[in-house]
Amino acid sequence: MRVIEVPSHIRGLIFDCDGTLVDSMPLHMKAWEHAIVKARAVWNYDFFFSKKGMEEREIVDLYNREFSMTLDRVATVHAKHMFFREHPSEFKPIKNVVDVVWRYKDNLPMAVASGSTRQNVLMELETIGIKHLFSTILTADDDIKPKPAPDIFLEAARRIKVAPHLCQVFEDGELGLDAARRAGMLSTDVRGVD
Repeated sequence: MRVIEVPSHIRGLIFDCDGTLVDSMPLHMKAWEHAIVKARAVWNYDFFFSKKGMEEREIVDLYNREFSMTLDRVATVHAKHMFFREHPSEFKPIKNVVDVVWRYKDNLPMAVASGSTRQNVLMELETIGIKHLFSTILTADDDIKPKPAPDIFLEAARRIKVAPHLCQVFEDGELGLDAARRAGMLSTDVRGVD
């Protein structure tokens, strides 16, 4: 278990949610599997795991291309969400990352920038007791180009009023880490911190 450092020049913190603040990726994967199997399609764990952080309808489009399927993007994502929301007891905080939030809650402005839906993100943050600590929460429901584009991180920085080069992003996915770097921010890979 490693301590996550925040360099002294950093003036704003931006966190992904799933797999970064909340250990919800196993539940997301179960929910994807449920939706895909329900649609009588081919389940492929590696495909879906490699797309974490992306907007879900876009994942369905990529899935259809990759596996020559014609799943309805709205129905598939809806089935996934229904399963996910029925199991909030499976949300667990990722302790070392959440410790950063508590450590800096009165010192630095903080935002969440997630590729998940607003309802899911708010439910997860509320469940682990930290929703009130973020002045800005951006999700897939906001009209912002998703990761790996840097747009969601740049908008989060704008809203917390911190220049991008003075922001530190906490992420668990390659797409998010790439987006943070493209935004000119310090990107911190939180995988393996717990």
